[in-house]
Amino acid sequence: MSTLNLAALHSATKYPSILTYHALGHRGALLEEATPFHGEVVATEKIDGANGRIIVMPDGQDYVIGSREELFHAKGDRVFNPAARIVEALKPLADRLTAGTFPLTGDRITTLYLEVYGSQVGAAHQQYAGEGSVGYRLFDVSSVDAEVLEWEQQRIVAWRDRGGQDWWGEGALQNLTATEGIPLTPRLAVLQGDELPTSVEAMHQWLTAILPSTLVPLDQGAGGQPEGVVLRSSDRTTIAKARFVNYEKTLRHNPRQAQGRKKPATTG
Repeated sequence: MSTLNLAALHSATKYPSILTYHALGHRGALLEEATPFHGEVVATEKIDGANGRIIVMPDGQDYVIGSREELFHAKGDRVFNPAARIVEALKPLADRLTAGTFPLTGDRITTLYLEVYGSQVGAAHQQYAGEGSVGYRLFDVSSVDAEVLEWEQQRIVAWRDRGGQDWWGEGALQNLTATEGIPLTPRLAVLQGDELPTSVEAMHQWLTAILPSTLVPLDQGAGGQPEGVVLRSSDRTTIAKARFVNYEKTLRHNPRQAQGRKKPATTG
């Protein structure tokens, strides 16, 4: 680890931005321009927390923990930012995975992307926890050849922006959570791409029906209001997000108002 280029590791494993299902227009209003999906689509709950990652090195024994924007901690208490709540939540899992159970992938670096959420994590933390609880959910995994870390920084960024990271499909994610006991973000539906609503109003109604309240409350004090849904093709070639706040903001300024979403009951 002492010779590892941390800047290269961060860049090569950084999670890409996800576009909105409907294109964003002036001042964040949604346009009637939906992302096309083909084939099978998996809809999962989008959790409002902090984007964390566990980077497992090719030997399966070493790891680094970080957020989307920086690296915090390396195995063996080589700490870059000990105050990060992400480290507190993910370190026990990272230690367990690298104790000999994680499936080796040859000369590749495997990165697990997990949403850390709950008490004091993110602006919407009270929707998931009211009594100090913190949890995490796996939402994606990538694999990267170790040789990428030897490239110049600009080459790594250009490679990543072109989709250079290899992403695990839905089946591989399900296998990982089954063998390692890592909870996934809730699966809401599996449908065909042409079954997805295409208008802004219809998509808002679909969101309200499929996710009236969060499925991942951490304690009885959770407010229960969900953030939205992530849509992924099963082979992970297309991905988009649909957030309640974007649709509600757009429809408030649209003469074709949708029916207001009911406030979810307090979970318990």
